[in-house]
Amino acid sequence: MEAMKAEIKALEENESWKITELPPNKIAIGCKWVFRIKRKANGDIERYKARLVVKGYTQHEGIDYMETYSPVARLTTIRTILAVASTMDWHLGQLNVNNAFLHSDLE
Repeated sequence: MEAMKAEIKALEENESWKITELPPNKIAIGCKWVFRIKRKANGDIERYKARLVVKGYTQHEGIDYMETYSPVARLTTIRTILAVASTMDWHLGQLNVNNAFLHSDLE
């Protein structure tokens, strides 16, 4: 329940949606909860994760959407960054971004 509350709070704080009227002859796309357990290296539970995701598989190309694009980091890009960081003796760190959205401003 805490993981679900945290997800809803983050969605609201990011203003991820606004309630509006559907255009004529359109059907709303549903959503569902996806649950995961994040574990430590020794198998102990680190935290519970909950994500509210859209049922995108119910959409039809050309009707509900025209095109999709999801930017991702390629492994070659990551390797290049690591090589440059090693050569330049840069400090590397890891960051876990909760509730990240494409094309949104992160603070």
